[in-house]
Amino acid sequence: MFDTILAAFKIWKNLVCTSATSGVLFFHRVLGHTAVGPSSGTLGITDERTGRRYTIEIKNNAVKALDFLQITSAGLGAEVADLYDNSLRILDEGFWNTACCETSIIHINGKAGYMQYRNKSIEELFLNNDYEEVVHLLIWGSLPSPEQKSTLRRKLAAHMTAPKSVIDTIKAFAPDGLTHPMILAGIAAFAALDSGTRLVHKSSKPAYLGTPERADDAIIRTLASLASTVALVYCHKRGRNWTPPTPAGSYIGNILLMMGLVEQNDGGPNQKMEHCLERLWVLNAEHGMTNSTAVFLAAASTLQDPLSCTVAAVASAYGPLHGGAVEMAYKEFERVGSVENVPNLIADVKAKRYRLFGYGHRIYKVRDPRGKLVRRLIDEYKEDLNKNQFLRVAMEIDRIAEEDPYFTSRQLKCNADLYGCFLYSALGLETDIILALSCLSRAPGVMAHWRESMMKKSPTIWRPQHIFTGIVDKNTT
Repeated sequence: MFDTILAAFKIWKNLVCTSATSGVLFFHRVLGHTAVGPSSGTLGITDERTGRRYTIEIKNNAVKALDFLQITSAGLGAEVADLYDNSLRILDEGFWNTACCETSIIHINGKAGYMQYRNKSIEELFLNNDYEEVVHLLIWGSLPSPEQKSTLRRKLAAHMTAPKSVIDTIKAFAPDGLTHPMILAGIAAFAALDSGTRLVHKSSKPAYLGTPERADDAIIRTLASLASTVALVYCHKRGRNWTPPTPAGSYIGNILLMMGLVEQNDGGPNQKMEHCLERLWVLNAEHGMTNSTAVFLAAASTLQDPLSCTVAAVASAYGPLHGGAVEMAYKEFERVGSVENVPNLIADVKAKRYRLFGYGHRIYKVRDPRGKLVRRLIDEYKEDLNKNQFLRVAMEIDRIAEEDPYFTSRQLKCNADLYGCFLYSALGLETDIILALSCLSRAPGVMAHWRESMMKKSPTIWRPQHIFTGIVDKNTT
């Protein structure tokens, strides 16, 4: 009986608090107090368990989790260990409201549908700069001079030649096997011989911390090794010979060359593909603390080398709730079969019998700012897109999602990442390699975050806490 009364009281309390909060917000709106307040200040907390009051600093609309360690239910005379064991933890399953770093690399305003790399808006970069220029901006903080751009190309090309052990590792897989395990193995094979990997485990001193020149060399090797691995896997699965890169070729051009995606007349990189990817990859080069970026940085916090950390990040990227959602969406398009069957799919989605992969985003409350830019590319390659049966299905789904109240009221819009994949398919690239190419396009953003973390004075290993909800053994002393 008491439990029932207590539960009812809690429900009543929540309703009162919700109503009070709504009333306060309404009162402020009536008075015209709708402006966004200051982003810094202090947070006053009263712990009703003990009556103690605490003051927590707010900076950039964030509080430090470690500041909450001072909030404890232990008595003032308790031992230090008891104070710590009973201090307040922050439970955030999935880290949906937890920031793991401070960065100057990217800014995203989901409410306004705005994004910028460093100090440049994504639209400005899309219209005025190619991919290599954006890579330089992200990693080194400025757009490159022509000489810096040429040097970057040469350095990347110089490290794109794969050792025999890497080739043998990839060839050990059956050609009809899954793509991403081959890529993971190829990267690991590169890491096994990498000078930076060996350096990490050769000395007790950190190999990259506070050493920008060494970190820059590792970034070049990582980007080049990942490109070579993807190209080798692509060729192995299709029985093609791998073509070495050209010293002065662009990064994307050399990737296409290594994959055998070339012009028939001169054997150079496929111009249509290169032209499209140079702009598409600008939009995909960075997107903040995604799951795979966070996984990379978690591994890197142990001071591991970037190639080894890339293995962890690529494994994460292929998960069905992350980059793997693209393949799930494509399977759905193929299952639908034709444009005439799209209304049945939409009805199933509304009835919650199917999940529409690739729609909705946790950050953007309006259209993804990259979406309208990808649409420009889609319009440019519309003729190629319409030749593909399941892309016609995809575009019909998107047309309905743009108009149907079920989707518009829930802000369920097509992710820019999925839009981009439509372009890969329109260009004739097979589904199994699309996510690998997406990983390649995003790698510079990850490298930028890694370099930023390596320039800090001391390492901070990532070590989340957990909350125990089981039963403590009564015999524990």
